[in-house]
Amino acid sequence: MRLTVFWDRMTAQFGEAYARSVAKDYVLASLGGRTVERALAEGEDAKVVWRAVCDTFDVPENLR
Repeated sequence: MRLTVFWDRMTAQFGEAYARSVAKDYVLASLGGRTVERALAEGEDAKVVWRAVCDTFDVPENLR
C-alpha cells in the first residue's frame, strides 16, 4: 500500500484533523506499542499499519 492511499483511508475514516491526531498520539499495541507515525517512520509497511488501525478502531469493511 502506498502512503498516499494509507493517508486517504485515514482521512476517510477519521477526518483530516483527527486522522493526524490518531497517527501522532494513539499508541497501538499491535504495532509494538508504537504510534502510527513512529511505525511508519521506522519502516513498517503501510499495509501492516493500516490493518492495525482497522483492528483497533473497527474500521468498516468498505475502507479496509
